[in-house]
Parts: sequence; structure tokens; C-alpha cells
Amino acid sequence: MNTLQRSLGTRQAVVIGLASMVGAGVFFVWSPAAQVAGGGLLIGLAIAAVIATLNALSSAQLAMVHPVSGGTYAYARAEISPLAGFTAGWLFLAGKTASAGAIALIAGSYLWPEQARAVSVMVIVVLAVVNMTGIRSTAAISAGIVTVVLCGIVAVVIAALVSPPADAPGLGALTPGSPYGILQSAGLLFFAFAGYARMATLGEEVRNPKRTLPRAIITALAITLLVYGTLGVLCVALLGTDALAATATPVADLVGTAAPWDTIIRVVAGIACLGSLAGILAGLSRTSLAMARDRELPAGLAWISPRTHAPALAEAVIACLAIAGVVFLQPERLVGFSSCAVLCYYALAHASALRQRASDRWLPRVVQIAGLIGCLVLAFTLPWQALVVTAGVLALGLTLRMLTRMLTKRRIRT
Repeated sequence: MNTLQRSLGTRQAVVIGLASMVGAGVFFVWSPAAQVAGGGLLIGLAIAAVIATLNALSSAQLAMVHPVSGGTYAYARAEISPLAGFTAGWLFLAGKTASAGAIALIAGSYLWPEQARAVSVMVIVVLAVVNMTGIRSTAAISAGIVTVVLCGIVAVVIAALVSPPADAPGLGALTPGSPYGILQSAGLLFFAFAGYARMATLGEEVRNPKRTLPRAIITALAITLLVYGTLGVLCVALLGTDALAATATPVADLVGTAAPWDTIIRVVAGIACLGSLAGILAGLSRTSLAMARDRELPAGLAWISPRTHAPALAEAVIACLAIAGVVFLQPERLVGFSSCAVLCYYALAHASALRQRASDRWLPRVVQIAGLIGCLVLAFTLPWQALVVTAGVLALGLTLRMLTRMLTKRRIRT
């Protein structure tokens, strides 16, 4: 059996998208962004938001025409070429598997710092099992997580506004950073916006996808922009960029570390990471499924459980790879690589949308052109190590694909 079940409505798709976006990034990304941009962080946030909006619009246009699993892998394969599709899929799998390991480690660090790696492994196993029981289970878990996280963030915002720090510098004291630093911060902040890709990868599991996916993608992104904009302004205005760059817990610092706030922030942050991780694992397994169907990955990954209608084998393999990331890698080294890989992934989404026929388009081409240029500019402003690792991972994938095809052709001839 290799058919997924269409069981999600617009609300459930929005919830999965929100759980993916309002996750680890909102509690982590402000500090590295402040380190490179200083007072220009809010400009970087605005740039990241614009690029994310352009990406979401192009993804929505593509999803209306190609309502299948795989996201940009499927879009690029259909609109450009199988090679372009493989490139997009491989970048997504590599970048987001690294993100899964990093987010699991962040969750472990918040929930039980002394046993962070053990907790991270357990979290991945539990969420993978939940996803294997079907997409409705993923949506139900995501709904609970989103509710808790948004309530926690609202409580933090209210508390910070009611009782701000006595030495809060305010926005008037900001000193803008360099243009390069601002662009680099935008690339880092983009890490926190990329969850809407998970909704596009679920194209075969939503009802009426041509209507549901565009509405879900745009609605989830709009809510996320509101949340991130509010927290970004508060972090900069109440903490100042120097303190923000030096802290590992910027959101907690808005309300202080005294009880009960320390416990509340720690629990909410850990739960947010779980929601983001559940969405990532679901999106990765669906992209793996789509690529396996086309023989771009081992065919066994296309197996779908007849009982749960979920790609259970792909989910298990992705979970094992994410656990390997937890065991061998550090989260702070993965954010740049993940951002670079995903920005290149979305650049291919814009290129795919540019190739669509006029009858399939509802956006002007300037949206895709601006989005394509923006993604590439942000990718190339990230630390050079991220660029080198991304190029190396992509070269490895393309080499393996070439060798596999050569062996297949040789077997056919013999």
C-alpha cells in the first residue's frame, strides 16, 4: 500500500505549521542574531519576515497545482527537472535532519540539563512513534503544544510589559550594525520561520488541498510573524543588544529567572521544541516517501502502514539519523548549516514557481524573482563554514545519485 489518507482540514494544517514555526527558534535565535547585527537586529527580522512571506506565497501557488507529498522536491521535479527535484529534496532532508537533532538537544537542555542527550534521544523516539500512528495523531499533539506555547508567550509578554527591567534601554538607544551583519542576522533569524515547508510536504493528507494549503500556509505564517515581531521588539527594547547577545535565555531574561518564571519558561520552551520537532519529523518522512516513490531514495522508504496510513519506515529511518545527530553534534553548529540548506531549498521553490504556466499562476513573477534573489543573498551572507558544509553535503548527494544510476544502467545492460 502506498497511498496516504486525506484527513486534515485547514485548521489542523495551520496547527501543524504553527507547532513547527513557534518552536525552538523563538527561544534561541535572538542571541546569535544580536551578536552579528547589534541594533540592526530588528531590521534583520523584517528582512527575514519579507523573505519568509515571499517563500510562503510561492509555496502556496505551487501547492495548488501539485497537491502531493514532498514539497519543493515534487515541485522542482515537475516544473524544472528530476535533478532539480533531487537537489531540493536532498537539501531539505540534510538541513532539516540536522535541525531535528539540534532542536531535540535544545529541548533536552531545557527539560533536564544534566541528562540533555538522553532526554533528546527519548524525545525523538516518542515523537517518531506518535507520527507513525498517523497524521491525525501528529495534528492532535501539535494542537496541545501550540496552545500551551502561545499561552506561555502571552504570559511572558504581559509580565514583561507590566514590570519591565529598571534599566531597560528602550529602542531609542539602539546603534545599527553593519549592513553585512544585518543580512547575516536575517539569515540566522530565517531559521525560526521555515516551518511552513512542513505544511507543503503534507499535500496528500489534506482535504481539498488546492484550497486548504494556501490558506493554511499564509494563516500560520501571519500568526508567527505577529508573535516573533512582538518578542523581537521586547527583547531589544527591554534587554538591550549587548545583554541580548550575551545571554543564552533571552525570553526568560524578559521576566527574570526567579521562581516561578524560571520553571515556566523552561517548561514552555521544552514543549515548544517538541512541537517543532514533531512537525520536522513528519515533513522529513513525507519528503523521503516522495523521493523513494521516484527511486531517488531506496524504494523501501515508500512503504505506508495499511493500519495507520503513515510512512512508518521512513519515519523510523529519519528518527535514527536525527538520533545520530544528537549523539555526535552540537546544536549551535547546526543552525547556520540548516538555514543555508533551507534557503537554497526555497530558492529552488521560487525557480519552480517561475517555470509554471500562466494558467497555473496567481502571483506576479516579481514575487518569485525577489524571493529567489533574497534567498540566495541571505544564504551567502551566512558564516563560510555553513556554506562549505552545505556545498559538501550537496556534492555527496549528487555523487551518490550519479553512482546509483550508473550501477542501475549497468545491471539493466547485463
